[in-house]
Amino acid sequence: MQTPQLLIFDNDGVVVDSERIANAVCAEVLTEMGFPCSIEYSVEHFLGRSLASTRAHVESHLDRPLPAKFEVEYHQRLFNRYEVALKPVPGIEPFLRQCTTPFCLASSGSHERIRLSLGLVNLLDCFEGHIYSADDVTAGKPAPDLFLMAAAAEGYEAADCVVIEDSPAGVEAAQRAGMRVVGFAGLTPADRLDAADQIIHSMNHLPAALRL
Repeated sequence: MQTPQLLIFDNDGVVVDSERIANAVCAEVLTEMGFPCSIEYSVEHFLGRSLASTRAHVESHLDRPLPAKFEVEYHQRLFNRYEVALKPVPGIEPFLRQCTTPFCLASSGSHERIRLSLGLVNLLDCFEGHIYSADDVTAGKPAPDLFLMAAAAEGYEAADCVVIEDSPAGVEAAQRAGMRVVGFAGLTPADRLDAADQIIHSMNHLPAALRL
């Protein structure tokens, strides 16, 4: 892979080890609101996507709106779990602390969720001033808008960027943006990321994948 000029990191499941927590909470809340949901279903259908996308998916199957409090209830439970259980993805902190290539973060999470999670794992300082959220664009992943906005804001062309993603939606978004992508097979099975340019199973392998 050609050495990137800008790295764009997803947050959940790539920087913070939050996907198991988030999908467990999502499944709980949806089940309580009348849409029986397992963690596996949440991972398959909602991983890497915005809450707006989750709401649209569920409502299309329920043929009725989810309660207005869905997003608030989800975030309250999620943040409570974060406080006691959230950790960085193994290997990501030393990479970020030593990386000399410019990097930023582009996540489907809200700015509140991003900043809270990064703060809890003591990595907010790595990304301060370089954080982009699905809140900032009309269409979230798998649309390319978020990654294109992040690259433009950082002053780089899409072709000079490499995205690090753990979701099929994120991989698709990066490719549609004209960016190369490294798929991180943490919670996500590697075969669901096979469209990525490279796949790694540990952040310790990221420098070699990027040729840094």
